[in-house]
Amino acid sequence: MWYSNVRSNVSKEEWDRLRFKCYNEADNKCEICGDVGTNQGVRHRVECHEIWEYNDASRVQKLTGLIALCPNCHTVKHPGLAQIKGKLDVVMSQLQKVNNMTFEQAADYLAESFNVYRKRSEHQWTLDISFLDNY
Repeated sequence: MWYSNVRSNVSKEEWDRLRFKCYNEADNKCEICGDVGTNQGVRHRVECHEIWEYNDASRVQKLTGLIALCPNCHTVKHPGLAQIKGKLDVVMSQLQKVNNMTFEQAADYLAESFNVYRKRSEHQWTLDISFLDNY
């Protein structure tokens, strides 16, 4: 399940079509915080993030949408990768800022996210990207 994503299941041309459509629909702004992303130390504005629904009983990971996120909000969505890259400070800061959380609340949220990740990683999952049929 982890490391399974839309980009690895479609051609580069199809992924480009999907992500640029996502960016355009969001007017190249983050759909969480509204930032345009250019002030976050990267060369691009927004990034396309996949929205997944998880059925823990049937172990199906189902794509339900695509969302444009600024780099900082996108980093929050991938805390494991952020940890590997030494960017947990970005995750904590953005969680607090966007959700009006205290440091302790953000730390608790992050700990629970890692717990869910560990539990779900114990199993094989089926990937359902049928959402793309009509996107």
